[in-house]
Amino acid sequence: MNIFGAEATEEKAENARLSSFVGALALGDLVKSTLGPKGMNKILQSGSTGDINVTNDGATILKAIQLDNAAAKILVNISKVQDDEVGDGTTSVCVLAAELLREAEKLVAQKIHPQTIVEGYRLASAASLKALEKAAVDHRQDAAQFRKDLFNIARTTLSSKVLSQDKDYFANLAVDAVLRLKGSTDLEHIQIIKKVGGKLEDSYLDEGFILDKSIGVNCPKRLENAKILIANTSMDTDKIKVFGARVKVDSTGKLAELERAERDKMKAKVDAIATHGINVFVNRQLIYNYPESLLAERGILTIEHADFEGVERLSLVTGGEIASTFDRPDLVTLGRCELIEEIMIGEDKLIKFSGVAAGEACTVVLRGSTNQMLDEAERSLHDALSVLSQTVKETRIVLGGGCSEMLMSCAVEEEARRMQGKRAIAAEAFGRALRQIPTILADNAGFDSSDLVSRLRAAHYEGKSDAGLDMYEGQIASMVKLGVTESYKLKRQVVLSASEAAEMILRVDDILRATPRRREAV
Repeated sequence: MNIFGAEATEEKAENARLSSFVGALALGDLVKSTLGPKGMNKILQSGSTGDINVTNDGATILKAIQLDNAAAKILVNISKVQDDEVGDGTTSVCVLAAELLREAEKLVAQKIHPQTIVEGYRLASAASLKALEKAAVDHRQDAAQFRKDLFNIARTTLSSKVLSQDKDYFANLAVDAVLRLKGSTDLEHIQIIKKVGGKLEDSYLDEGFILDKSIGVNCPKRLENAKILIANTSMDTDKIKVFGARVKVDSTGKLAELERAERDKMKAKVDAIATHGINVFVNRQLIYNYPESLLAERGILTIEHADFEGVERLSLVTGGEIASTFDRPDLVTLGRCELIEEIMIGEDKLIKFSGVAAGEACTVVLRGSTNQMLDEAERSLHDALSVLSQTVKETRIVLGGGCSEMLMSCAVEEEARRMQGKRAIAAEAFGRALRQIPTILADNAGFDSSDLVSRLRAAHYEGKSDAGLDMYEGQIASMVKLGVTESYKLKRQVVLSASEAAEMILRVDDILRATPRRREAV
C-alpha cells in the first residue's frame, strides 16, 4: 500500500544504501585525480554564460556541479566545511570519505551490519587521531623555526596548485602577509588585487592598502597625513529621491529656482562635510561634478564610487567609521593614514594608502597572463593564507607526503589486533582507506603505487616515522629533510569530517523524496 503523494518516491534498505554508496563513490572518483602535487586540473564551464574556470581546488569543483544524489551532497557539504574551517584539504576530505564508504560497501556485502562497521570506524578514528596528535610537533617558542614551519606548510599547500612553479616565492609572500596579522585570523586585512599582464613572478606584497579606483578631478595625486571621512551618501543634484515622482513647472524661471535650491542644498551638505576637518572624502556612491568642484576648492581630495567592499575594507584598515549623515562631527570617527598616492600597476591607475592605522593591513598584487590563471592563483593563495592563519593559532604541525596517513594506518592496524569480533574487520578497513591517500598521490604522479605504498608501509614498520612519498623522484624519502609539512589542525579536521560523513551515510536505510512543488499559472 502506497501512503505517499503522487510523485513522492521511497528507496528502502539495500537500494537506499546502494544509491548512497554509488553517489559518494562517483564524487570521490571525480575529484581524486586533482589530489597532490601532480594532480590534474578540471575545466568548469557555465551552461548559461559559457564562462570557464580552470581549477584543481576540490571545494570550487564541488560547488560548481549540480547534484541529485543525497549522499553526494553530504560530501559537498563536508568539503565546504573544510574550506570554511581550515581553507585547504577540501579534496582530501572528500576522497577519504569516499574511500571509507568504498571499504564499507565491501563489508556490507560480507553481511556485516552497518552499525558494527560504524562502531569499528569510530574506534579506528580515535586511534588514528591519537597517533596523529602524538606525531605532531610544536615550535611555537622558537620564532625562527616556527617561521620555517610556516614557510614549509605554505610550500606544501601551494605545491598542488597553479603557483607550484614559483612556490618558494609565493610561500614567502604568504608567510610575510600572515605574520603581519600578529596572530589574527581575519584575512579581511589582506587584500588581493588581480591585474592581467606580466607573469606570476611579477606578483608582490605591498604594505598598506590599495584601492582600485582613481582620485577625483583637480585633486592632488599625493597627500600626506590624511584625515579620511568614509561615507555612504548621495552626492548628486539632479535626482528626486521619491520613485515615480514628477515635478511640473509653468515657466523656465521656476525650473531655474528648483535647480538653484538643489545646488544650495548640495552646497550646505558639502559645508557640513568640510566642518569635520578632513582632507580626504571617500564615498561609496558617485560624486557629481558640482560637489566634487566644491570639495576640491576646500582642498579636500575626493574618491568616488569606492563600492561596498572597498569602503568596508578601508574603514577596517584606517580605523574610520562609515558615515551617512554629517550633522554631528563630534560623533564621527575619522580614518587616518600617513600617505595617499596614485600608483600605476600595468596600465591601470590605483590609489595606495600607506601607514594605515591597522598596521597589519597589506595588499597582494597578482599578475598573470589570463583571467583564468589569476582566478586560480587567487584561490591557491587564499588556501595558503587560510591554512597559515589557522596554524598561527594552532601551532602544531605534522608531516605530509602520505606520511601522516601511513602513520595513522599503522596505528589503526595495531589497534585492530587488540579488538574482538567484527569491529576489528571494520577497523582494518579504516586503515586501508587511509592508505588510499598515498596510493592516489602516487597514481596521479604516474608512479607504481603498489610498489611505493608497500615500501612506505615497510619503512614505517621499521621505525622510520618520517618516511613519505617524494613525488618528484618517485622514491621513499624523509619528509623532514624535504620540508613537506602540513598543519595538524588541517589533517585532524580531514579525518574527523570524513569519518563522521561516512558514518552518517552508512546509517541510511531509507531515502524519501518529496513530491515536487507545482508552480501554478497566475
